[in-house]
Amino acid sequence: MPVFVLVLVMLLAEIAVIVAVGQAIGALVTVLLLVAVSVVGIAMLRRQGMRTLTAFSDAVRNRRDPGPEMVDGMLLGVAAALVVFPGFVSDVLALLLLFPPTRAAVRRRVLRRAAARQAASPQIFVVDSEVVQPQRRDRPAPIVIESVREDRD
Repeated sequence: MPVFVLVLVMLLAEIAVIVAVGQAIGALVTVLLLVAVSVVGIAMLRRQGMRTLTAFSDAVRNRRDPGPEMVDGMLLGVAAALVVFPGFVSDVLALLLLFPPTRAAVRRRVLRRAAARQAASPQIFVVDSEVVQPQRRDRPAPIVIESVREDRD
C-alpha cells in the first residue's frame, strides 16, 4: 500500500508541476522541454550504463568486490524508470541519479545500510566436508586426490 500512495503522490506532483510550467512558458514549449529532458536523460543513461558495466567487468576480472558497481547498476535502473515516467520531478530525480557524484552519495548510503542489516542478521557458517563411502572387500580402495582451495590458508 505505501508504494501505491507514493506513486499517487508522485503522479499528482508531476501533474501540478507540468501545469505550472505550462502556464508559465506555454504548452508547446513545455512538451518540447519534457521531450528534450527525456532525450538527454536517455543519452546519459546509455553512457553511464556502459561505464558501470565496464567497471563491473573490471571488478570481477580483478577479483574485487563488485558490490558498488552492482548498486550503481541498480540506481541506474531506477533512473531509467524515472526517465520513462513523464514529468519534470521524475526527470530531475533521474538526472540526479545519473550524475556520478550524487549517485556515489546514494551508493554509499545504500552500502552502509546493507552492511548494517548484514551485521544485524545471524551469521551462517558453512563447513566444508566430504562424504566417504565405506569400503567393500570385493573392491579395491579408492584413490584419494586432495585438492587445495585458493581461498583458504
